[in-house]
Amino acid sequence: MIESWLLQIQLSWPYEWVLAFFAAYPIVTSIMWMLTALIFRWRWENASAPDEARADERLPFVSVLVPAHNEEAVIRRSVSAMLRLDYPAFEVIVIDDGSTDGTVAALEPLMADARLRIVRKPANEGKAMALNDALPLSRGEILMGLDADAEPDPMMLRYIVPHFDSPRVAAVTGNPRVRNAGSFLARLQAVEFSSIISLLRRAQRVWGRIVTVSGVVAALRRSAVYDVGGYSPNMPTEDIELTWKLQKRHYDVRYEPRAICWMTVPLSYRGLWHQRLRWARGLAQVLRKHVDVLGTWNCRRLWPVFLESSLSILWSVCFVFLASLWTLSYSVGLPPIGASPIPNLWGMAIATLCLVQLLTGVLIDRRYDPGIVRYLPYAVWYPIVYWAFLALTTVAALPHLFRKPAKQAVRWTTARVGRAS
Repeated sequence: MIESWLLQIQLSWPYEWVLAFFAAYPIVTSIMWMLTALIFRWRWENASAPDEARADERLPFVSVLVPAHNEEAVIRRSVSAMLRLDYPAFEVIVIDDGSTDGTVAALEPLMADARLRIVRKPANEGKAMALNDALPLSRGEILMGLDADAEPDPMMLRYIVPHFDSPRVAAVTGNPRVRNAGSFLARLQAVEFSSIISLLRRAQRVWGRIVTVSGVVAALRRSAVYDVGGYSPNMPTEDIELTWKLQKRHYDVRYEPRAICWMTVPLSYRGLWHQRLRWARGLAQVLRKHVDVLGTWNCRRLWPVFLESSLSILWSVCFVFLASLWTLSYSVGLPPIGASPIPNLWGMAIATLCLVQLLTGVLIDRRYDPGIVRYLPYAVWYPIVYWAFLALTTVAALPHLFRKPAKQAVRWTTARVGRAS
């Protein structure tokens, strides 16, 4: 009975369409991402130093905003790195959002530096609310948002700030790199940030719009943030939401790969699951909220970003559906149509292009992070382990595509792995 049912499904035309999309999507997008990322690399990236002709006194004041909740393990090291930025005029504002650990105590040795200020909030109201509360307290028109585990390269601001000479630029995201790459899972994420995230941001800049500025390292024009109503406290991913609000108002959002920022990534599958589930939920709700861009001609430059994000969700659904169907077929002794335990033409093509993409991303980013080349051997595990993991988180977050955002603020919990230093 079940064999007949499975056979009927696999002989139907919808199954053929699903199978074709499942095979074609990663091939087409991989080629597209690589080509457009290389265009960005050849046209806009160079190894030159930041503009040194501009006198320091002509550089604008920058406010570095650091929202924090239970960050005792990492925050002293991070803020120390922020205070070492090679930039003439900046302040660092740490917003302690109802921490119940020693976050504030960990910063006491740094309080002698007049550039550091701490804003203490008694209740945990979430990252977006913490940032909104810091806006009127900041002195700079340019806001540099950094996560509490972020360690910026000393030259970061000198690379980012010149972008704001253009009045249309509202946000510039930097190049996050993995600091704690000491485990198999962390090294997979290190490869991902070069070969997927950084590569995709380069590609999207060629398209004209990007999905998101990274919350871990993002510079913003304060007047533009006010113009779009600030951060949205009820969205799981306030950075994605703010990026779309800015671009719908026709502000320019850019990517600066030379602006390096080191960060801490989850070391356990459970921690990574919660992180990626939140990212997937946030993207789903942003797509739902901003679906109106598809009917707005003035927002047409967002159409490729919206379409690609939607297709990536659809591909994850196909991945989980086909994997489940094939597993069930094998379990009842029915060899599934379109699947083989031995890689076939399509499987080899997908795997080969995936590895070429990973190699391309690593080779582009090695000028900023030379150590990333050491992790290239881990790339072979990416399509085997990571694709399945990310597809599952995307499918688990799918109900949020059909739900309205909550009315209350999204609060956060933090589980950092590190040590105070």
